[in-house]
Amino acid sequence: MELNILSKTENELEVELKGETHTLLNLLKDLLIKDERVEVAFYDIKHVSISDPVFYIKTDGTNPIEVLKDAASKIVAQCDEFTDVFNKAVNA
Repeated sequence: MELNILSKTENELEVELKGETHTLLNLLKDLLIKDERVEVAFYDIKHVSISDPVFYIKTDGTNPIEVLKDAASKIVAQCDEFTDVFNKAVNA
C-alpha cells in the first residue's frame, strides 16, 4: 500500500490509498464514523480497475492524522484479537 496525502487542514484530511479496495476502506470508514471527533468520513473510487481510492475525513477540530492513526490502531487490535481467538480454536 502507498498512501499519499492530497490535502490537509486543521480538521480535514484527504488521502489516496494506492492499491486498496473496499475491504479496508469500509472497515476504516465504519470505525471513523463511530468516533465522536469525526464529523464526516467517506471514500470514493472513480473506477475500480483504473483509479485509486481517495479517503476524506473531517473532524471537530481534532488533528485528522491522529484520528486516522487511532482508527488504524483499532484495526490492528481487532486483527490481533481475531488471530488469538483463531489460534485457540485451531489448537483446541
